[in-house]
Amino acid sequence: MTPPPARRRRTGANGTAPAHNLPRRGTVRRAQAITTYGVGSLIAVDHESFIVSGLDEAEQGWSLDESPRIHERRLARLLGVDCFRLPPASDDKSKDGLRVRRFPWTHSCPECNDLQGHRDFTPPAGRSVCGTCEVDLVPSRFVVACEAGHLGEFPYRQWVHRSKERGVTTTAQCGGKLKLRTSGRTSSLRSILVSCTCGQAAEVSMEGSFRRNALKDLGLTCRGSRPWLGTSAPAEECGRPLRTLQRGSSSVWQPVLKSALSIPPWSDGRADPLAEHWDTLRELDNRAAIEGALKIIFKGGSPIPLDEVMALLDAEREEDPDDNTAPTFDHRYRALRNKEYERLRSGNDESEHSRDEQFVCETPSGDQRVLEPLGITGPMLVKKLREVRALKAFTRLTDAESTTDSKEMPLSERPLRWLPAMEVRGEGVFLRLDEDRLAIWEKAPAVAARAEWMRTAHQRVLEQRADDPSRAAPSPATPRMVLLHTLAHVLVNEWSLESGYPAAALRERLYAADDMAGVLVYTATSDSAGSLGGLVAQGEPELLDRTVRSAVLRAEWCSSDPLCMETGMSGAGGTNLAACHACVMLPETSCEHNNILLDRALLVGTPEDPSVGFFRQVLTA
Repeated sequence: MTPPPARRRRTGANGTAPAHNLPRRGTVRRAQAITTYGVGSLIAVDHESFIVSGLDEAEQGWSLDESPRIHERRLARLLGVDCFRLPPASDDKSKDGLRVRRFPWTHSCPECNDLQGHRDFTPPAGRSVCGTCEVDLVPSRFVVACEAGHLGEFPYRQWVHRSKERGVTTTAQCGGKLKLRTSGRTSSLRSILVSCTCGQAAEVSMEGSFRRNALKDLGLTCRGSRPWLGTSAPAEECGRPLRTLQRGSSSVWQPVLKSALSIPPWSDGRADPLAEHWDTLRELDNRAAIEGALKIIFKGGSPIPLDEVMALLDAEREEDPDDNTAPTFDHRYRALRNKEYERLRSGNDESEHSRDEQFVCETPSGDQRVLEPLGITGPMLVKKLREVRALKAFTRLTDAESTTDSKEMPLSERPLRWLPAMEVRGEGVFLRLDEDRLAIWEKAPAVAARAEWMRTAHQRVLEQRADDPSRAAPSPATPRMVLLHTLAHVLVNEWSLESGYPAAALRERLYAADDMAGVLVYTATSDSAGSLGGLVAQGEPELLDRTVRSAVLRAEWCSSDPLCMETGMSGAGGTNLAACHACVMLPETSCEHNNILLDRALLVGTPEDPSVGFFRQVLTA
């Protein structure tokens, strides 16, 4: 018999190893890879479930053609990276895409009712079907997670073999197979029944598995599993309590997003070639040394004149602390917002800059005195803006806005010098409140009492979610912040009727501090629809006056009144007062604070005390 020919190893172009020919499952938009289906999140594709893989392999897997670099120096410095990367597209025409891993691994067969690992069903290659019944397998509906961000399989075997008398499990002597079936009597957890063929335990339902201490009573704690990093990733020491979650729950994954507007002198893109060299240049203390460094970095000559480099370094040092101490993350974030506020107030003229300028903010041509009775001043037309939103980390079980760094799960096992991000180019309207009138209004006892009520409730929530309540972040709730936040919401609702944009395509950016009282409402879409001109036209004083008056009048009444206005607390943790989905709440994509710290009464007053409302004169005019 003639022996078969020797097998030849396939090679790619120029004799290199071939690229991975991974099966393509489903599609997501690039923006969703930041906000919805980022690293560590669960994604359902047809009847299968996957978890988005970490970024450790993305450095080689993401090609620069489909995942270009994004530069925003101020945000990069805040997050401690050199640059950002746009996630690759995942449509049929793309060469790459987001890498995913199967999770949860536990599946059930609706025909034979077996409950076991996916591989134990011996499915054909590339398919998720039972090897015996040839029907589609069903991923486990339940997973477990801890507040540190770890994620694991639900412990069905321990749940079935728990001892009601002793509160312990008896899985050590079990060699049977698990079964899962649905009685069909109700749609509750009581109808989901799990059993074991070993005969040592009776069939039990999933009722009670979502109790806070359900898994703690079984003696189970978090083992630190990180399935998005693969099976080779070592588990971390954790030991925190585990919570049962439904696979599609929003608590399973919440992104930690940070954003910044591109403002001068960083907004024309000329500084991008220096993205990886700023840390080196900052260590040099004189002009000659910087000039020498530029000659070494760019052997063919620096693409940026030395004077511009010096100006950029000066602008960066303006955001450093005055006392030469090491800047904290909170300090840098406040400095980032302060500079944006200053630039939005001062503006710039489009005619003074090149066509590459990404920030154009102009004073409206109309008479601004018509806004004085409203207590609004300084409207600006932001005709061009660019925002970069970066995915810093993610959380589980806890709200990303109220968590501490210790509960943020990084996107990779080893530190990377970049983060995934997306660009938003669009337009907006910026306005400020009159400082003198605002200062008088803030001092009113009734106003301060309502704000203090919300601040206390929010602080209580922050302390409950913190590992150490004494180190919980302070609540930002002040009369000024709540007023600006609620005003932004009613303006978004009003402009969604006037500008041609849906409310979900508009976004707020608040500037609330002792020396700031401004609101920027801008387009939040990541395509060309974000710059149609319909929103920026609403910033002319005459139109803005009409819009604010209409928004305030609309906010005076809610279809849930009097319950909405008279409620003592509402929202998550009682962090709202007079606010509900029928009046001022917005889609989550539009709000910076997840629809908390809102109070319609601070705009229009209450029936008992109209003076609480900042815009009460509008209602009496």
